[in-house]
Amino acid sequence: ARGAQVTDIAILVVAADDGIMPQTIEAMNHAKAAGVPIVVAVNKIDKPAAKPERVRQQLSDYGLAPEEWGGDTIMVDVGAKTGVNVDQLLEMVILVAEMQELRADPNAAPEGTVIEANLDKGKGPVATVIVQNGTLRRGDIIHTATAWGKIRAMIDDSGSNVDSAGPSTPVEILGLENVPQPGEKFSVISTEREARDIMSQYEFERREKDQNKSKRLTLEELYEKMQTEEVPQLSIVLKTDVQGSLEAFHTSLMKMNTDIVTVNIVHEGVGRISESDVMLASASNAIIVGFNVRPDSNAKRIAEAEGVQIRFYQVIYDMLDDVHAAMEGMLAPELRENTLGTAEIREIFRVPKIGNIAGCRVMEGLIRRNAKVRLIREGVVFWNGELSSLKHFKEDVREIRSGNECGLSFEKFQDFRVGDVIEAYEIVKEKKTLD
Repeated sequence: ARGAQVTDIAILVVAADDGIMPQTIEAMNHAKAAGVPIVVAVNKIDKPAAKPERVRQQLSDYGLAPEEWGGDTIMVDVGAKTGVNVDQLLEMVILVAEMQELRADPNAAPEGTVIEANLDKGKGPVATVIVQNGTLRRGDIIHTATAWGKIRAMIDDSGSNVDSAGPSTPVEILGLENVPQPGEKFSVISTEREARDIMSQYEFERREKDQNKSKRLTLEELYEKMQTEEVPQLSIVLKTDVQGSLEAFHTSLMKMNTDIVTVNIVHEGVGRISESDVMLASASNAIIVGFNVRPDSNAKRIAEAEGVQIRFYQVIYDMLDDVHAAMEGMLAPELRENTLGTAEIREIFRVPKIGNIAGCRVMEGLIRRNAKVRLIREGVVFWNGELSSLKHFKEDVREIRSGNECGLSFEKFQDFRVGDVIEAYEIVKEKKTLD
């Protein structure tokens, strides 16, 4: 997933004789989740058993329609061993790069992304990074969100020591003070003091973020989620024990789609829940649903670190009930106005340092201190706002009911008259359902 996120263009290689394999689907889903444009290389086109049209049909079924069929995915038939059409493939990659306006300046300030990092017993903190702009040099002082250091050595993908690395170059760097987190961005700064100052600021921000930490959505949180912003899709990574179960789950989930909220199956497959599944779920903000499967030890560890929720099921109806409830929780609530009561202004009292107080009699229902109110004059709404105080004689009260008298004052409003009607109301949120 991290590789896809730092990729500008993904070349999806599919064998013309074998067709789509599980790893093909996984790679395609990673690229889609990262929003990376895909160029398809249909390989082994020179073999007698090659069926490129079948490959195109299979890819179309997964949403990658070839350009020649009216879609927007570039597909090139190639023979990697013999070199057939490899030049055409490279031309298509360059074309996509130009269309995407993918450019890097080797003279710009160096920056890039940490792909992997570890603590080596002999070398100390080691990070594999890819340079995305500028030129990284030995001796540069770099920092990420969690680490910094002066580059003592750089090693390229052939294992050779290098003094510099330009755009799109992956290198292993040594000299960091601590181990950065994979996925972090890095940049170069002038002095070690500046690096320490930046690290102090990052540490402060991390502590604040931990105190107000917003976790990834769990299904339980989605049940109660009555939010005003639109959440159009519930993203799921689906893993099952056998193909038959996978097909049944897929069909059932797709039947749950509605016009107002949908299920998005980011990836599906048969077998245990892997590290790759967890990383894809993390990148897509998805929940992993497992039927009669469990995660391996690495996947479980990474899920805990990434905050990815994994739900296990043995009965399909339990899963469907949970997903249905989660989808309902994603719907914005309907807002309904509920009238609480009305009061009529009978007198107006002038109170020093406070201003005008409306002496009222509650005619219907009740007036509540924290309710919204509107002032109606001769049948027309004259003002909307809130109460600043509600009194019964000299005592502050939370509410007052029909038939009683009260004194009202209003937030930033004094222009009321005898005979005006005060209407108290509240806005009630009602949960939407899919039924």
